[in-house]
Amino acid sequence: MNLQQLEYIQALDRFRHFGKAADYCNVTQPTLSTMIQKLEEELGVKIFDRSHQPIIPTDVGRRILDQAARILIQSEQIREVVREEEESLSGSISLGILPTIAPYLLPQVLPRLEKELPHLRITFVELKTSECLEALRLGSIQMAIVASRAEADYLVDHPLYYEEFMGYVPRGSDLFAEEHIRTSDVGKKHLWLLDEGHCFRDQLVKFCHLRFDPHHPHSYSRGSLETFMHFVEQGNGVTFIPELAVEQLEARHRELVRPFALPRPTRGVNLVTHREYVRTALIEAMIAAITSSVPKRMLHLQPGQDLV
Repeated sequence: MNLQQLEYIQALDRFRHFGKAADYCNVTQPTLSTMIQKLEEELGVKIFDRSHQPIIPTDVGRRILDQAARILIQSEQIREVVREEEESLSGSISLGILPTIAPYLLPQVLPRLEKELPHLRITFVELKTSECLEALRLGSIQMAIVASRAEADYLVDHPLYYEEFMGYVPRGSDLFAEEHIRTSDVGKKHLWLLDEGHCFRDQLVKFCHLRFDPHHPHSYSRGSLETFMHFVEQGNGVTFIPELAVEQLEARHRELVRPFALPRPTRGVNLVTHREYVRTALIEAMIAAITSSVPKRMLHLQPGQDLV
């Protein structure tokens, strides 16, 4: 058994196709297939069910793949120890970030990162929360910025800031005439919400106790917060935005923002890393750059805010 074989089975699990996995590993398909078969023979079990199309891991194969992911991450950390010693705050990393965080945080933090970490190359990848956590597990990204606790023993949460959910309402609506939005009013409006799987949407739905059915006056669809905001500005429906988004609005559009009445729903934004990730100086530098880029009031949970 060797690391190369573990990389091959991880690639096959990712693509569920021998040809695509071989291309990803930059080897021929027969080479990848032979190496995986040798590993199965050495272990005396079948890692993949080849009778299923696309192929899937067997039950024992799933357990082997989970362990292989841990081993590959740990092996990469040996290289990271060297990088930490030689490069410290330089080199390159991949960072996952939620689509509901990236447009509002990155414009604030990128200038600071370029100034304070000029020798670090960061590849930002927009992913949903579940995708971020899976990518961290597999080692395809080194850090992630998410809006929930990781709740996995192999991951570590580093708190960054707290951010309220804000209503975005059209002029002329009854909500525009109010100073606050009450949760009891939300379910009565025509809503534009992200599709399921976005924690921003899921947390809001849970907080407001929303229930969706074909006869309910809601609309939720694939799209982006920016698209929904344009709908609202044209007088169509209601949506919700994160607090940092308000910082970027023109004055005429800030007039459309309404905070919730008490308690105000608030999400905690965290930097998440794998427990095995050893570049502690880099983690601390990233935390410092991000926390210094948001308003100071957001660094602590405020009275009246309810963490969702």
